[in-house]
Amino acid sequence: MLCAVYKSLKKEGTFLYVKQRDDFSAVPDALLNTFGSPVLVTLLNLAKREHLALADIDKVKQQLSQQGYYLQLPPPVENLLAQHKAQSR
Repeated sequence: MLCAVYKSLKKEGTFLYVKQRDDFSAVPDALLNTFGSPVLVTLLNLAKREHLALADIDKVKQQLSQQGYYLQLPPPVENLLAQHKAQSR
């Protein structure tokens, strides 16, 4: 399964996977407006991979097959102060 991966210039750490390069027909307009102009990062052959760095490859494949795209959001920012306070109690 081939896919194209795009990064968002508006939302740092946000990536959009689509089935075909430059084909955003399956992506909702509201999502594209929020995402901004997609910038191509790479083309991936998911069939030859066992995992991805920050995404569950099985979930990516499933969503690409079912809805035609996958949106990868950045991991949540850790609140180190809150963690420290919780451990100090």
